[in-house]
Amino acid sequence: MLETSVRSMRPRAADLPRFQRVTVTVNGRYMLPDQREYPCTITSMSPGDCWVEGPETGVAGARVIAYLDQLGRIEGSIGERGVRGFLLDLDMSPRKRDKLAAQLTWLANKDALALPEDRRHERVVPTTRFTELKLDDGRAYPCRIIDISLSGAGVEIKVRPAIGTLASVGRIRARVVRHFSEGIGLEFLAASDGVPSAQPQGLATIEAALRPV
Repeated sequence: MLETSVRSMRPRAADLPRFQRVTVTVNGRYMLPDQREYPCTITSMSPGDCWVEGPETGVAGARVIAYLDQLGRIEGSIGERGVRGFLLDLDMSPRKRDKLAAQLTWLANKDALALPEDRRHERVVPTTRFTELKLDDGRAYPCRIIDISLSGAGVEIKVRPAIGTLASVGRIRARVVRHFSEGIGLEFLAASDGVPSAQPQGLATIEAALRPV
């Protein structure tokens, strides 16, 4: 009886307030329940849902996990489906919705306000995903690489070293430049920083250098 009463108090998706979606172009990757991953582009988004364009639309109600440039990890369930994509109803806490709303405001206005881009190079999801982050004080932490570019990487990790902290990922020297909900953003160091660096020139070489030492 109690369980039934509690269930009846939970808001259904249709009862939740709807959010205004804004037009964006955000690239990333998404994973369906069968563990297969696909590239995607988010073309419109709100703190409550987003339109995902990708090669596989899945089935209505299926759970989806996605990793998006600039926004990090999101997850939810498939709603409306179309020929080229699907609507993803986002599942997140009120705090994360507020943070996403602020990020979307920045994305929607950055071109009009001539705001700088957060990233300088195209980012891709590497084949090698698991490695180790080593701080200069000797502490080491397992981590998962979300994406890489010629200038840096997004890393899913439980700890949050301070912005500016120097570290090594595999054979590459890097600096922590940002925090996000699932981890940290790293900028690869160049020789001009005065720190020994293994920063290579191609994504394939970068991926090889990121493997655990």
